[in-house]
Amino acid sequence: MHPTKPARAHSLRALLLWILIPAQVAVLSLALWYSSHQLHTQIDLAYDRSLVGALRAINHNISTDSGGLSVELPYLMLEFFELTADNTVYYRILTEDLLADIGNQQLPLPDEALVSGVPVFYDRSYLGTSVRIAAMARPMNPPLAGQPDGRVIVMVGEDRTGRDAVIRDSMLRSVVRDVVEVLVSSALIFFGVLIGLRPLTRLYRKLKTRRSDDLSPILAPELPREVQPLVNAVNQHVARHARQARRQRQFLDDASHQLRTPLAVLNTQLDYALREPDPAEARTALLAMRRGLDQAQRTAAQLLALARAQESEAQAEPHRAVALTPLAQDVIRQMYGLARQKHQTLALEGAELDAQVKGADWLLREALQNLTDNAIQYTPVGGTITLGIQRTADAVILAVQDTGPGMSEADIRKAGRRFRRGQAGKGSHGAGLGLAIVHTILLQHRGQLRIRNTHPGCEVALVFPLPEPGTAA
Repeated sequence: MHPTKPARAHSLRALLLWILIPAQVAVLSLALWYSSHQLHTQIDLAYDRSLVGALRAINHNISTDSGGLSVELPYLMLEFFELTADNTVYYRILTEDLLADIGNQQLPLPDEALVSGVPVFYDRSYLGTSVRIAAMARPMNPPLAGQPDGRVIVMVGEDRTGRDAVIRDSMLRSVVRDVVEVLVSSALIFFGVLIGLRPLTRLYRKLKTRRSDDLSPILAPELPREVQPLVNAVNQHVARHARQARRQRQFLDDASHQLRTPLAVLNTQLDYALREPDPAEARTALLAMRRGLDQAQRTAAQLLALARAQESEAQAEPHRAVALTPLAQDVIRQMYGLARQKHQTLALEGAELDAQVKGADWLLREALQNLTDNAIQYTPVGGTITLGIQRTADAVILAVQDTGPGMSEADIRKAGRRFRRGQAGKGSHGAGLGLAIVHTILLQHRGQLRIRNTHPGCEVALVFPLPEPGTAA
């Protein structure tokens, strides 16, 4: 299979220009066509009104009183009309039966039947030129002999040359004006897009020149409001990456700090065992190496557990209902071998069979294992470690109680700090990470770590508050 080619990134500037400028040209072209149509209609209307004026003037001077068709043609009016229209004017007066015909007798008649008193306008070719004609019919009053229902048709024509020249000149001015508007507005859109995107260009250059380890938030108050949510989302992503980077650096620092010394001691013990000719001394060195390896392995496991707990907190792992009694029973089965080596009693008492908390099963298991491991480590040989589950009106309590030396008040106040060991653990092996892991897990479950001395021994309790009635768990 051929690898899929990555989608080509589009330029926002080009996209805006390709949308806005052609859209504007299309809109202005439509407006130009509409305005030209309106202009043509308005000019025709103005000239047609002049034709109607001449038509009615001629009609007013038509007479049938003498028994025939006669007209007192107002030549002065026609000359004035020709000067006004700047065109040649034609006229024709005839009876509907064509028995009487005065004027330009070849001036074409309209195709449709005329309604008395209503002028009609039409274009025809006359004497090789285009002519605009107005025609109107009216009853003869008095009628001519033998024509009681006869009508007179009055026609006035105008050469369209001047009219078309006016329309052409007006449309040319309109086109030039609209083309200039298109060019100017396109230039304004182009520079407007460039100016509007300039903050993004500055932000790009600022980010490009940043150091690779600079994870500080992006500060760009000059960006448009529409871009600010994107910047905020990028800042949140960068902040998460910065926290993850800090956790990784912290893990590497912790691992190098906690494992460097055990590995150096193991190396020294190995050299000693290789040089020692006495098998008994070599065995003693090997046993010491085994204890050191066990401690290094436990420290590495705790460091990984702490890193996993912190990573789970960063990813906001979804919580589900976790039954505590089966969880405590599993932990007892896993830790039973360690307790047996010190002849200790490991038991579960006061278990609430249906006690549940909202959380991540593996995190709660890790917390309880660390508490139990600490109790086994600090409880003397033959002691007792008891896991208890209690449910009150407002909380579920998971406690580990031992018969060890207990903790001082100062140690209780500082419990949960990384790599800090209490007074009772100064002479024993350990990295001081157990309660730190428990504290990190409790923060994710909105729980509390409660420690108190029971004389003898100490009780470390995980307190998980119950949701108030009517609220989501």
